Amino acid sequence: MEFYDTLANYLQANYINLGLTLLFFLIGFLIANFIKRRVRKRLTHKSPNHITATFISQMISFLLKTIIVFITLYLLGLNAFTTKILAGAGILTFVIGFALKDIGENFLAGIILAFKSPFKLDDLIEINGLIGFVKDISIRETLIKTPDGKDVFLPNGLILKNPLQNYTIDGFLRYEFEIGIAYESNPTDAIALIFDTLMEAEGVLQQDRQPTVMINELAPNTIDIKVQFWVDTSKIKKSAAHYSIRSQVMNDVVSALLAEGYSLPAAIVELKNYDSSIPLRHKVDREENK
Repeated sequence: MEFYDTLANYLQANYINLGLTLLFFLIGFLIANFIKRRVRKRLTHKSPNHITATFISQMISFLLKTIIVFITLYLLGLNAFTTKILAGAGILTFVIGFALKDIGENFLAGIILAFKSPFKLDDLIEINGLIGFVKDISIRETLIKTPDGKDVFLPNGLILKNPLQNYTIDGFLRYEFEIGIAYESNPTDAIALIFDTLMEAEGVLQQDRQPTVMINELAPNTIDIKVQFWVDTSKIKKSAAHYSIRSQVMNDVVSALLAEGYSLPAAIVELKNYDSSIPLRHKVDREENK
């Protein structure tokens, strides 16, 4: 009862100070959030990389709110408590940093990523075999949207410590595939037909970076032709569109070759009968029954 009486007397004597302090705390946080939004908006207009603007605004908001918390403690008369916090900040930082080293590592990695800018929003990247589009970056993690719709939160430290492939940093992305034609066909004419088909395909670059069609290998059963073409990723915002262009181009090439009478043979298996006393059909049946 003595504690509650003391608390009641304290509140009765200092309710005005407590009310003003609480009002300062709430208004301070509202102002910090407002400054965060304004800084992010201004930096977004001036910086081509929105990720940097987002990260800097988050850091400013964090620092302002930390200052507001310490001022609030001072206004409440907790000077000794505030002094102890500041005095023990070095030891506390060491202990927390050791215990939460992964969080600290991701935090520092986030700062480096924000200012180094290896990618921007909606860039297509690959990290540790994971392919997706960058949707957001925070102090600790980066949000990746995979082509199949999954939201993957990657720690910033993981991105910084591993090789990162950015497929859209300059706006160009190359696709390629191979197609085999029969040896009876004329490869020169087939290459010309494929090239003309690519030049008419929607989404394929024709001036900046023209398609390339060449003989890649003389396989046992086919003449393998490699097809390479480029797309402008800055004009493609949806993840599925990147893959649909490749699929459509492959379909157009196959349709064009078949329409001109080209044969696209499958693998040919040659069977030799070294023992003429046993019919080949019986030998095949016996192998299948094993």
